[in-house]
Amino acid sequence: MKRRLLGLAMVMGVALPLAAQAQMLQPGLWELTSSNMKVDDQNLPDLSLILGQLQQQMTPEQRAMLEKQGVTMGGKGIRVCLTQAQVQSDSIPLTDPQSGCKQEVTDRTGNQWKFRFNCPKAQGTGVAKFLSDREFTTNVLGTFNATGVQQKGSMDTRAVWLGQDCGTVKPRA
Repeated sequence: MKRRLLGLAMVMGVALPLAAQAQMLQPGLWELTSSNMKVDDQNLPDLSLILGQLQQQMTPEQRAMLEKQGVTMGGKGIRVCLTQAQVQSDSIPLTDPQSGCKQEVTDRTGNQWKFRFNCPKAQGTGVAKFLSDREFTTNVLGTFNATGVQQKGSMDTRAVWLGQDCGTVKPRA
């Protein structure tokens, strides 16, 4: 269970922020919270419980690796910092360049974008809906292999802009 939660958290850090690409969003601190998380059709606990468990179980090295990738656990979810240049770009670097992940927007219709992602241990598709320049939601479906066993997963995410000041959360380079 510990590895499954850590694997899902890593996939969340990779796949969820993709939706911000090229959409005119506010630069600054964003908080991503997830709900309706399932692994192999079984409901997972609320994100705040999972994050609490992960923070207790993560080694300092694992925490540092996430922070180096620009992902910080805090508040009710995962926090990321977007720069002005990133929100104006067609290729916001929200994944760690060494992760091996590829992301692609496959359809842009109005305020809804469809996308797919492919990582060494995860792949899938999703839909992002932009509600404003300060809020968007995503629904992600995919498979991941955090424990040596291929598993199906899904989740809904809500991203909310917290403000221009990112504080200690570093932007992804």
